[in-house]
Amino acid sequence: MYNQKAYELGSNRSCIRELFEYGCRRAEVVGRENVYDYSLGNPSVPAPKEVNDAIRQILEDTDSVLVHGYTSAVGDLGARKAISEDLNARYNAGVKPENLFITCGAAPGLTAVFRALAVENGEILAVAPFFPEYRPFAEAAGLIFKVVPPDVPEFQIQLTELEKMLSPNTTAVILNSPNNPSGVVYTRKTLESLADLLRRKSAQYGHPIYVVADEPYRELSYGVEVPFLPTIYENSIVCYSYSKSLSLPGERIGYVYVPENAADSKALYAAIAGSARIAGHVCAPSLWQRVIARCTHLRPDLQAYDRNRRMLYDGLTACGYEMAKPDGAFYLFIKAPGGDAVAFSERAKEKDLLVVPGNDFGCPGYFRICYCVKPEMIEKSLPVFRELIESM
Repeated sequence: MYNQKAYELGSNRSCIRELFEYGCRRAEVVGRENVYDYSLGNPSVPAPKEVNDAIRQILEDTDSVLVHGYTSAVGDLGARKAISEDLNARYNAGVKPENLFITCGAAPGLTAVFRALAVENGEILAVAPFFPEYRPFAEAAGLIFKVVPPDVPEFQIQLTELEKMLSPNTTAVILNSPNNPSGVVYTRKTLESLADLLRRKSAQYGHPIYVVADEPYRELSYGVEVPFLPTIYENSIVCYSYSKSLSLPGERIGYVYVPENAADSKALYAAIAGSARIAGHVCAPSLWQRVIARCTHLRPDLQAYDRNRRMLYDGLTACGYEMAKPDGAFYLFIKAPGGDAVAFSERAKEKDLLVVPGNDFGCPGYFRICYCVKPEMIEKSLPVFRELIESM
């Protein structure tokens, strides 16, 4: 006996992971240098030196029992103070340590928030394109997952379409900016218009509509503002991860922030904590909480990502590919020549070029590439991209 839904999810893996595993197998055959793998958003910039220094200092200077022991379920107070101070210094957001819940990365934060918002017949809206795992996270929590059509070709938010999809059962809208997979940053004007709409609809329906802000790429922007959503819309819940900003994807450390002025803030925080408890949360890794307490003020060195971004954008548009210019994260979301992204991805695989079709992102006809790669791979792969589009 086993859960059929869980079996289906386990048997039909993420299209991103499947491509990554395929690339690993091909590398054993043709050599790693001959596989142009743009599948997985694994940071290629090393963690800042201060992170490794902090680890060594903590291990040398702190009682081992404390380093490896439990912390409070909501997180070490010192870490929550450091995070709140950093956010307040940057956004004047009025964050208090008691508004923060430290998690094992953004994904457990999202699942806890979704479960906390899963009232009977509750609906959550995702703006396409969106990270594919939002769907199983939301549906497993008991929410009805609805997709707002993409705003092509700019990939902002189609507010008229979003408004049509709002209903008295809408509990939240999930946003991801800078966006995975498009690399687009939602503008302040877009977000202010969304906030006005949600305030109006919340008043009409008699209950708050929350925004769940998934923000692992907040620090990865190239000359544009990334607005901090709680300063624009009070009913925003932030799910954050240090995976991308500090290049720590395998360490699983992040937080949930529930603003004090959000509707039902204290009850919502308690529901998130209870949801995390149901999922088996005890506490985030103690060592990494201590590291973050010392390093949350650090920012990533974006020079390598920016160089890759410009090299690919310029090279691919020169070949005739169409895409929105990415101002954040480390992704390009490209219109598939011929219109069928799955077919294009399969043709590319024949040349050991791995790109992810946009179907699971809610946007068929586009494909995603991750440019957190070595520049040498980009240089070698551009002729393959050109050959593919010229053969259409």
